[in-house]
This record gives sequence, structure tokens and C-alpha cells, in this order.
Amino acid sequence: MLIDWNNFTPWAALAGGVLLGLASAAFVLINGRILGISGIVGGLLRPRAGDIGWRVAFVLGMLAAPALYWLVAGPTQPRIDASWAMVVVAGLLVGVGTRYGSGCTSGHGVCGLSRMSPRSLVATLAFMGAGFVTVYLIRHALA
Repeated sequence: MLIDWNNFTPWAALAGGVLLGLASAAFVLINGRILGISGIVGGLLRPRAGDIGWRVAFVLGMLAAPALYWLVAGPTQPRIDASWAMVVVAGLLVGVGTRYGSGCTSGHGVCGLSRMSPRSLVATLAFMGAGFVTVYLIRHALA
């Protein structure tokens, strides 16, 4: 197994993980809500009075962050090793899994595990395991 040392970025990954953990902890302490993207966006699809502003601000912040990065660091060329059809199918499957799992990777994997939720542990193990199997099948068994 070869390691791609050019793309090995442990400090950037550590900084991102720390920022995500701090944001998740602050969000639950300030709002009393779990920082799960599917729940935040889902709440915009079924709006309730007084509940829309912070959700819109959160989504706008998620869209503004890459734009700010682009302004500071310059344009980057993303590398996606899949066809557009595969990306669309994968996105739809993730969406369906999010509904059946009652939450997404950020809700279960970051927030749920930090709260020691048994349900989130099972959900995280299930979607990580499914991801491992899928990558293996697509890249090795079916290639």
C-alpha cells in the first residue's frame, strides 16, 4: 500500500476536526439542538414560525465558507473519481439513508457519539460499514 504523501494533511484535518467539535458543542449549548445538516435543512422544508432565521443563516454560512476559502486561497480543481450519474445516485442513496437512519453523519457521528448515544453508535457503524463495503466493491470487486 502506497501513501499519497502530497495529500496527507494531518494538521489541516486536526484543525478541521477541532473546529467541527467546537462548533457542534457551541451549537448544542446555545440552541439546545443537534448540529445535523439533514435536520437543519429538513426544517426549512417544513418551516415553523421563529425557526427559519437561524436555519437560513446556517445554510448561508455553509455556502459562504467555500466562497471565502476560494477568495483567500484561490481556485482549486476538485478531483472526483466518479461519473455525474454515480454522484447523483450516491447523493440520493445518502438522502434515503439519512431519512431511514433518522439523521446524517454529522448528527449521529459527531453529535450523537459525543453524547454517547447508543442509537448514534449503531447508525455510525452502519453507515461507515456500508461506505467501506461500497468502496471495496466499486474499486476492487467490480473494477
